[in-house]
Amino acid sequence: MKTKFTILLLLVLIFSCKTENKENDNKKLNVLFIVADDLNCAIGAYGDDQALTPNIDKLARRGLLFTDAHNQYPHCGPSRASFMTGLYPDQTKSKQLRLYIRQTIPDVVTLGQKFRSENYQSARVGKIYHYHNPRDIGTAGHDDPFTWDRTFNPWGRDKKEEDKINTLMAGEYGGTLSWLEADGRDEEQTDGIGANETIGLLDEFAKSGENFFLAYGLFRPHVPFVAPKKYYDMFDEKDFTIPFSNEEYLKTIPMPAARSVREKKVQNYLEENLAKTIKEAYYATTSFVDAQIGRVLDKLEETGLDKNTIVILTSDHGYHLGEHGHWQKRTLFNHATRVPLIFSGPGINNENGNVDDPVELVDLYPTIMDLLSMNPPDFLSGKSLKPYLEGNRDQIRKNALTELRVWTPTGTAQGYSLKTKDYRFTKWLHNDNLDFELYDLNYDSSELNNLANDNSYKKVKDSLLVSINNRIFEANKYPESLGRQIENPTPLN
Repeated sequence: MKTKFTILLLLVLIFSCKTENKENDNKKLNVLFIVADDLNCAIGAYGDDQALTPNIDKLARRGLLFTDAHNQYPHCGPSRASFMTGLYPDQTKSKQLRLYIRQTIPDVVTLGQKFRSENYQSARVGKIYHYHNPRDIGTAGHDDPFTWDRTFNPWGRDKKEEDKINTLMAGEYGGTLSWLEADGRDEEQTDGIGANETIGLLDEFAKSGENFFLAYGLFRPHVPFVAPKKYYDMFDEKDFTIPFSNEEYLKTIPMPAARSVREKKVQNYLEENLAKTIKEAYYATTSFVDAQIGRVLDKLEETGLDKNTIVILTSDHGYHLGEHGHWQKRTLFNHATRVPLIFSGPGINNENGNVDDPVELVDLYPTIMDLLSMNPPDFLSGKSLKPYLEGNRDQIRKNALTELRVWTPTGTAQGYSLKTKDYRFTKWLHNDNLDFELYDLNYDSSELNNLANDNSYKKVKDSLLVSINNRIFEANKYPESLGRQIENPTPLN
């Protein structure tokens, strides 16, 4: 009898210890990382009166919104490789779409991989690394398997019914303006299915008590702009205006910059009604994206996981909607470099309002490490934004750096752009020739009046040239702790 009692007591103690450990684990912070593809700041919370984004707006009210966040390369693959590693593109050597990150930096510890080493479940739903969109929907794209414990690749009607999509070039959807008022329900679209999978994982984590880094990557509003008809019905294309641009403007900017905004001839100088149709399609698709994000956030709250989960919402880059006469990304203007960035969750202090200082997506990795009190890898190049999230408004960065390669008939041009509170300064190197852009944002928020050769701005230009050269030098430094770095790998597919 005594033996049985002893065994019973031991079992109770063991169970109690396990329960206590589970409860302690539940006190640790989780991360829900939401990345939309090609989402610019046409969002209600960012002051866009035409946008209908109630769920993102609600998230912003509950959390902290960064008004001047910028990506490090305004193209999907290089940008995602950068923020998932906390490195600049000159360090990742990933400046093409068709690269896997381990082709250039095989020893890197990615953000999700770091969570795995800390006994978190690292899970991906949808697009986090680069995928050809829509070609790679339903596949693993250029994903990194070392980053995740679990992955889900949703595949919906938007992929299955590509033949219904309107496009400016027959058979072209991913790199060309294309759109569709889709039939069916949200849950039949790829991002709707992705929301379902993310919701299922939240239910699972709530029941198991496992800590998690959960990344939900939406394929929209990237072209093709596919959304159920009800989202199109929320807008009237007649209400949209299209910025004016002509060939005379191109003569005022360096040739590589002009090439970047006229890269795709079929999208240049769209007829006004067509341009309005496409702009409406972007806004409708953004509202669809907002609805899927809302479903996920509702589940987070329903499960009670919101009490110990940091939510981060961002995009890989911005998107032109006719500004500078351009549609899509791949420029060094504000519409392509600027991204939404919102943090929400326990401990996030928004009493002092939005953060208006320039910050970078490369800052995400060190910030997350800091918020969760994890030891960051030594190679990280970004800066922690945690002081902002705690209510401190002392400036962490004076500027944000973005780079871009532009292909021209006479060779590749390399551009770097520095965004400060008052200026945008861009440096172009093309065939050993230097050229510059300078915009005074106090008077020219649209970045249309290039002042680089204006003598009255010579001191400003000289000062910014020193700053950008210093930033480029730092962004090119190779962290010894990163391990191997491979130059010029061959894209695999």
